[in-house]
Amino acid sequence: MTPIEALSAAQSSQARSVLRALRGDHHAIEACALMTSDGRVVASVLGPDIDPDRFGAMCAALLALGGRAAREAQRGELQQLILEGQAGPVLLTRTGEHGVLAVAASPECPLGRLLIGARTAALAMAGLMGGPTGGAR
Repeated sequence: MTPIEALSAAQSSQARSVLRALRGDHHAIEACALMTSDGRVVASVLGPDIDPDRFGAMCAALLALGGRAAREAQRGELQQLILEGQAGPVLLTRTGEHGVLAVAASPECPLGRLLIGARTAALAMAGLMGGPTGGAR
């Protein structure tokens, strides 16, 4: 079991608080979740139309492909992945060694603010797990 899977109820509650604060600070954020690198959602603040299990599985697939592409291009370990869709960006940021923060925002969300907010939240999540921050710098 990874540290992120072993979060206590109190830590999971704190993780949800971090997610709610992230969403509250950036009103253009429509959904966010903390998940394991294999896609298991640990804490989330998602819209009613987003299935957490499917969202986690899709993010895990993206991370796997992105990681392979980063290694093939000799970029080292994947730290962050940004997808830009017509309905806005999806940002995947590592939260330590085993966790991933996924954030979906509307198109009017300034990308710089989204990156800073996600990194701040990722650092807080990594701190909850008591491990190194990994890509959340």
